Amino acid sequence: MLRQRLAAVAIVLTAFIAPAFAAQPIVGAYYPGGNAARYPVSNIPADTVTHLFYAFARIQDGRCVVEKDAPARFAELAVLKQQHPKLRTILSIGGWEAGGFSDAALTDESRRRFVSSCVAMVFDTHRGSFDGIDLDWEFPVYGGPKEIAARPEDRGNMTLLAQEFRRQLDAKAQSRGQSYLLTAALPAGRMQSAGPYDPAKSYDLKALGETLDFVNLMTYDMGTAFSTVSTFNAPLREVAQDPLPPELRRANNVEGAVDFYLQHGVPAEKLVLGVPFYGRGFRVENAANHGLYQPYSEPYAAGDWRDIQSKLLKDPKWTRHWHDVAQTPYLFNADEKIFVSYEDARSIALRSQLAKQRGLRGVFMWELTGDDDQRTLLEAMAAPFETGKDAPAR
Repeated sequence: MLRQRLAAVAIVLTAFIAPAFAAQPIVGAYYPGGNAARYPVSNIPADTVTHLFYAFARIQDGRCVVEKDAPARFAELAVLKQQHPKLRTILSIGGWEAGGFSDAALTDESRRRFVSSCVAMVFDTHRGSFDGIDLDWEFPVYGGPKEIAARPEDRGNMTLLAQEFRRQLDAKAQSRGQSYLLTAALPAGRMQSAGPYDPAKSYDLKALGETLDFVNLMTYDMGTAFSTVSTFNAPLREVAQDPLPPELRRANNVEGAVDFYLQHGVPAEKLVLGVPFYGRGFRVENAANHGLYQPYSEPYAAGDWRDIQSKLLKDPKWTRHWHDVAQTPYLFNADEKIFVSYEDARSIALRSQLAKQRGLRGVFMWELTGDDDQRTLLEAMAAPFETGKDAPAR
């Protein structure tokens, strides 16, 4: 009887206590250290950003390394963290052009050596600057830059590498009475360097979902120089007119990518939705359909939101359009036949609202320094998780 009463009391207490310990929504931001001269660490809006990902550390001779100016910025991050104790900072390792992962993850010995070098650098050499490590291997097995080494066994080795990071991070955290985060940036785009691409062939998604604290789902770069026609960078939903084969088109959009990861065993509460603070452009061969889904001769460097807002949107040669299915704006320069896909405050708020409605952990962006001085995109991205506000009017 006493045992039953105690159990009942425990259930009641849990009902009151659990909400206080529920996972807080993530408003994440990647911050490229190379942009520090234009966008100093002191400018980072730590009152809005909950998780800051410093990009990037690289791999050299099987060990973690950073550029020579990085330690000074790490020290500034430590100061920022003291001023904003709730801010979590994570060092991101890798990036699109980063090699070395396949070799570093190849054997038990190479994994232990690599991970121990990262853990020592992040939590000993630069102690106080970071709360975790983010893995950005683009990509195991295939799909990354053609000059970067890749192997068929990379898929399994990525899982083993994440598990080794988990083991060493947990051991370090336990010895210090702290908790350290392990995350990864994983892809959504279905066209990569070798053509059609399936993330499940690069990553054991279910196993990673069990090992990582959360996944930064890169729901952008769905329309790049690898695309067959001019297209959207981050369409919210599948567009029937998109000439991609149906099996690719189904997942080559924000909503479809989320479904893909859920179906492959990553829980919604471990998914953080990505939004781009930059545009993608194409020099198309004709002006049909305002340049959308047209053959193109070469990519066009659209720049980030800061550039698009200050240059393209103020130039009368560029006409703005809105796509009701993709839920995204786009620009077309009919004189030069240039199509540009980008996101604005309205479209980003819609993506953030989708993340909240689907029960995802939060949202993040690539990347913070692409915003304008008024933080227009960041505020739109954060609003649904902070206040539940509606999307900005069209």
